[in-house]
Amino acid sequence: MRSENHSSMSEFLLLGLPIRPEQQGVIFALFLGMYLTTVLGNLLIILLIRLDSRLHTPMYFLLSHLAFTDISFSSVTVPKMLMSMQTRDQSIPYAGCIAQLYFFIFFTDLDNFLLTAMAYDRYVAICHPLHYSTIMREGLCTLLVAVSWILSCASALSHTLLLAQLSFCADNIIPHFFCDLAALLQLSCSDTSLNKLVIFTVGVAVITLPLICILISYGCIGATILKVPSTKGICKALSTCGSHLSVVSLYYGTIIGLYFFPSSRASSDKGTVASVMYTVVTPLLNPFIYSLRNRDIKGALEKLFNKATVSSQ
Repeated sequence: MRSENHSSMSEFLLLGLPIRPEQQGVIFALFLGMYLTTVLGNLLIILLIRLDSRLHTPMYFLLSHLAFTDISFSSVTVPKMLMSMQTRDQSIPYAGCIAQLYFFIFFTDLDNFLLTAMAYDRYVAICHPLHYSTIMREGLCTLLVAVSWILSCASALSHTLLLAQLSFCADNIIPHFFCDLAALLQLSCSDTSLNKLVIFTVGVAVITLPLICILISYGCIGATILKVPSTKGICKALSTCGSHLSVVSLYYGTIIGLYFFPSSRASSDKGTVASVMYTVVTPLLNPFIYSLRNRDIKGALEKLFNKATVSSQ
């Protein structure tokens, strides 16, 4: 097989979703609707947190950053997929593919770190309520977000810089709807052992360790809740972290199902469909989870709606 290095590999071909041509119109409309809902829903959460002074708390400060991350995460892959469906052009330039991979890894990791920071916030709120305002001060919240961005940037750079050093074979077909790192490594003619080692070590740092921290936080929360004598106290404690726990379960559940259970990756088609769950569906559901399960968000939404109704009369 003829080899080409990365400078002469001008583009890749994304096979997209495993759908029949006659289904393309319906699938396009479905994913366009899901993407617009994701963007508008998360923008609404950011707007509510910005406008309502009752939501100017550490938890909602972190939530606003998570909402921005979800918008960005979906925007990395979905618009290109929709454009390919509409124009029938499956090609993506080499530079565009590398850029897409960088931002995909960046916002994936940022999601992990922000969910971990939010779990710590809930831990302090429930296990140390008297010291909450002292511990979760503005400076610490800003630091948590800044460190999340820095670590995510470092992780994404480590993968993309190593990938940019590889040579690629003549085969440039990626059996996915975005530039997946594993698929790109399979196309390379170079030795990818260092890349795989970095994937394993960095993966432990940005996925496994945050998940362990989240589980420890909720273990401590559970132990504290069990010590609450009244049922009302238990319900109140659960209501403050129910939304976050739902998002964590949805996000990590799909990642674990895709990467840790072989049955989910029995074929590239199944892997592609499973990827849709955490790249498209999870960011879509997050606004609904936080708005339907959170009384503060629902209250802010009602306040905004009533204000808009009064001003229009």
